Amino acid sequence: MALARPLRVLRNTVRLLWAPRRDLAVRGPDEPLPVVRIPRVLQLRQEQRQSGRSSPRLVLARPGPLLISARRPELNQPARLTLGRWERAPLASRGWKNRRSRRDYFSIERAQHEVPALRNSPSEGSFAALGLEPRVLHALQEAAPEVVRPTTVQSRTIPPLLRGRHILCAAETGSGKTLGYLLPLLQRLLGRPTLDSHSIPAPRGLVLVPSRELAEQVRAVAQPLGVSLGLHVRELEGGRGMSRIRLQLSKQPSVDVLVATPGALWKALKGQLITLRQLSYLVLDEADTLLDESFLELVDYILEKSHIAEDSADLKDPFNPKAQLVLVGATFPEGVGQLLSKVASPDSLTTITSSKLHCIMPHVRQTFMRLKGAEKVTELVQILKQHDRAYRSSPSGTVLVFCNSSSTVNWLGYILDDHKIQHLRLQGQMPASMRAGIFQSFQEGSQDILLCTDIASRGLDSTHVELVVNYDFPLTLQDYIHRAGRVGRVGSEVPGTVISFVTHPWDVNLVQKIELAARRRRSLPGIGSSVSEPLPQQI
Repeated sequence: MALARPLRVLRNTVRLLWAPRRDLAVRGPDEPLPVVRIPRVLQLRQEQRQSGRSSPRLVLARPGPLLISARRPELNQPARLTLGRWERAPLASRGWKNRRSRRDYFSIERAQHEVPALRNSPSEGSFAALGLEPRVLHALQEAAPEVVRPTTVQSRTIPPLLRGRHILCAAETGSGKTLGYLLPLLQRLLGRPTLDSHSIPAPRGLVLVPSRELAEQVRAVAQPLGVSLGLHVRELEGGRGMSRIRLQLSKQPSVDVLVATPGALWKALKGQLITLRQLSYLVLDEADTLLDESFLELVDYILEKSHIAEDSADLKDPFNPKAQLVLVGATFPEGVGQLLSKVASPDSLTTITSSKLHCIMPHVRQTFMRLKGAEKVTELVQILKQHDRAYRSSPSGTVLVFCNSSSTVNWLGYILDDHKIQHLRLQGQMPASMRAGIFQSFQEGSQDILLCTDIASRGLDSTHVELVVNYDFPLTLQDYIHRAGRVGRVGSEVPGTVISFVTHPWDVNLVQKIELAARRRRSLPGIGSSVSEPLPQQI
């Protein structure tokens, strides 16, 4: 009995195993057999293995210089290749919102070595041919002997300014816009008599700038020119209260050119410490920032106190001065033309735009690195230490590190202190006494690393800067243009490089717009100005 039971189990098992085969055998010839479906991918893979061929992979050959160089070589783009407007581009940043893309990178290579502002400028051009007087030319030669010939922007801006036209000049950063409006300003003041001054200062020329650092820089450029021409150039600093403003204005009541920030000038006008009745020349430098919501109310009040000329005929009466209006900037948002129509006649305003406006700078190498937030500090320290070793072996340029907030600047500064990396810090929440002279010290070379917010990205001259690091990726494309514009300027001694850390999904959105514009060689989307629509364009 004990042996019969295991035999019965074995017999039943064999019967079950052979049952499907018996079923197939007893089926009729017309009955369909069961179908086993193999995935198409496995079929292709099996066919390739049998034929001895490997899977095809698209790899672009490298025929010459590259416009886009990526970690994955199949995404490179040769410099001689230009994508059409509707042609689909194989973006190296595609898929960067996925965390698996960590440590990926790509670079926009230099397409040219010369600054665009000088490339199209005629070699035989001179400042004398633009209509400047010998006295102004002599002052320029004494104050800035390195400036030999005008840039493209200066060649197009100075003649209409000398003819009394209101000007809106939109050109890329580092193209020489400051001298473009200062030289006509000084020449205009030379040809006009100084009227009896009131008991309070009454400047004849006013340059309005968005930050104290830029005011200090413009004053440093204008003052040597003014000294040679016998004109007084002063700066009105803000951030230190009414007592400080009153003290500054009481020292020198006689001023020809005043460089001021909107807040300081607004306080002085409200306190009746200054008057704009004799104003003959008004400049809004970095006008896109001044016309932003943060400054718009202050600037609107200043424009109301300024007597803007309706046309060039109003500027001819020296005893009834009217102000000539000049607006310059590297980016201009939508709607600027409608705003300007409130203070000036559209027929009297000349619009001058650069061919490289809102474009990726073709002479600056720009690298984008996809990192996690925790990896950024390690990567930055490695970059700065590598730069320090290169700086010790052979003199090189300085470094600007941009952050999106003042707290990040302070926190990152403590990290660099722990790594014994010497640096300077500049952010908007610093007291005015601490901010004073920091950027000037950086320009003079006391330290070769500056941690800063976007306060250092607008208009500041940085010809010694070799590397810009976006520790925090900028929030807008306008901010990216201004930050990247700190390198590769007219007069720069070293070629510029920009390295950007890309962390958040919204960072990836901006990077993909930048990469697509670079591959198609077009301006950046979303910041095109409509200023030329309601205004006549005269070149």
